[in-house]
Amino acid sequence: MIELHYWPTPNGHKITIALEEMGLPYAVHPVNIGTGEQFAPEFLKISPNNRMPAIVDPDGPDGKPISIFESGAILLYLARKTGLFGGANMRERAEVESWLMWQMGGVGPMAGQANHFRHYAPTIEPDPEKLRYGQDRYTNEMNRLFGVLDTRLADRDFVAGPLSIADFAIWPWAVLADRVGQDLNDFPNARAWIERCGAREGFARGRAVGAELRKPLEADTEEGRKARALLFGQTARR
Repeated sequence: MIELHYWPTPNGHKITIALEEMGLPYAVHPVNIGTGEQFAPEFLKISPNNRMPAIVDPDGPDGKPISIFESGAILLYLARKTGLFGGANMRERAEVESWLMWQMGGVGPMAGQANHFRHYAPTIEPDPEKLRYGQDRYTNEMNRLFGVLDTRLADRDFVAGPLSIADFAIWPWAVLADRVGQDLNDFPNARAWIERCGAREGFARGRAVGAELRKPLEADTEEGRKARALLFGQTARR
């Protein structure tokens, strides 16, 4: 059984969706990023970058346990392990991996910054003019990326052709369009794809895993504020 070290964020949802769609049994080990559990020595042995998700597969490729961190690497590993959703040949794999890297290098980081400047930064910087550049920069870049996605989906049901780990990676971020300042009415192909994927049981089950865990982190309480300060204030010394 796959051991999943997890918190219900878009990056976490990528892996729960994949595990559900692949039909792999897994056990969830919550890593509370609002209380600093990601810095625990035992977790750092699995994820040296102190980020989740991470997995431990007790049935590794040589029959020994293997740990993997970074959501893209986990998706690639699971696709190779199962032979599912990673492309049936070299040409298909190249297509899947191109769009997976597009998410890893573009959509995820840019959405994270747009969310930060639009929702968290205003709670610590009261002057909207000081925030405007960052808000505009990342909101506009998300608009560009949604345009790329919408164009891509004009003539296909899924991003890389057949359903793949690229869809698992992109969808958890794309469903947050409104939060990063995007109107899905401007991107009808992307909106239809979001709905198409969301109608699948694997996507719905995957996104629902641990949903209740996020409430204290998002709450407008002292606990929530401390959690967000810890989450967004990390340095090499924590």
